[in-house]
Amino acid sequence: MDNFWQHIKSPVFSLAPMEDVTDTVFREIVLGISAPAKLHVVFTEFTSVEGMNHPDGRERVSERLIVNDSERKLLTEKSVKLVAQIWGRNPEIYYKVAKYISENYHFDGLDINMGCPVKKVIKSGSCSALIGEPQLAQEIILATKEATQLPVSVKTRTGIKQHQTEEWIAHLLETEPAAIILHGRTQKMQSEGEASWEEIGKAVKIRNQMNPAIPIHGNGDVFSMAEGLQKVKETGVDGIMIGRGIFQNPWFFSPELEEVLQEERIRKLLKHTHLFEQTWGGIKNFNILKRFYKIYLNSFPGAAKLRADLMEAKDYEDVYRYFEVNYSVLSDLS
Repeated sequence: MDNFWQHIKSPVFSLAPMEDVTDTVFREIVLGISAPAKLHVVFTEFTSVEGMNHPDGRERVSERLIVNDSERKLLTEKSVKLVAQIWGRNPEIYYKVAKYISENYHFDGLDINMGCPVKKVIKSGSCSALIGEPQLAQEIILATKEATQLPVSVKTRTGIKQHQTEEWIAHLLETEPAAIILHGRTQKMQSEGEASWEEIGKAVKIRNQMNPAIPIHGNGDVFSMAEGLQKVKETGVDGIMIGRGIFQNPWFFSPELEEVLQEERIRKLLKHTHLFEQTWGGIKNFNILKRFYKIYLNSFPGAAKLRADLMEAKDYEDVYRYFEVNYSVLSDLS
């Protein structure tokens, strides 16, 4: 299998894996409103290898790996790569699940989550807890690489309680992952404070010394494409991953677009609702949608009231009825 990380022209822009956010529906919306050649890689929500390995748990956990045909079409049209992100702490289970995903799904790569700082995940010894167990982390990467022909990347942080970037990144580079995506915060920082791009720059220097061929991508506090390009210039990273920046502006990957009008924002909200209902109706909680309503409904007069009104919606029909009564855009969900 082709290691696409080596062939995408730098700087690469990607959409971060985010829990209850980057499902097939939201990825499709973002793909649809991104300008050509501005978004290069998207990721699934992070998927438990233990869950995928459990005969009773697999069906539910594998929902995170669903890719709608309509999303697949856009991925192909826009030449965007799709990576499945996985997490856990047992190398043998990583091997089994990486093999299973490679043989039963159509992804362009696998990414190992060594960055999530959520307490209940840390207690299991997974994700950013692995920064404290570098030998186990290496075993996991090597086991995953052995199981699949897909390129295996790693997303991580700069340390646990304090930055330990050089030491930690050196451990990861020894396993020769396809790419390293580094969030410029420690586990302890969660999403607080300012992401340290100085630390990300240190990771690039270590990479340059140890293995210049491995791409390093930076993540943290980038809220515009221009800002991302500046970070590339300052630190030498090969790419930028966008996380919370997409909440401020779903049109992040259409930098030439100066203004998105109210009607267009409402159209996208309705399309998202419609796709979500088609994909997850009866499976996922309707209220998950409300976090997305907040990102579409801003930057125009009356947006705050509209947001407040929609927070009262109890189901899909409430949303459709609201816009049918108050606006004239419901008939076109494109």
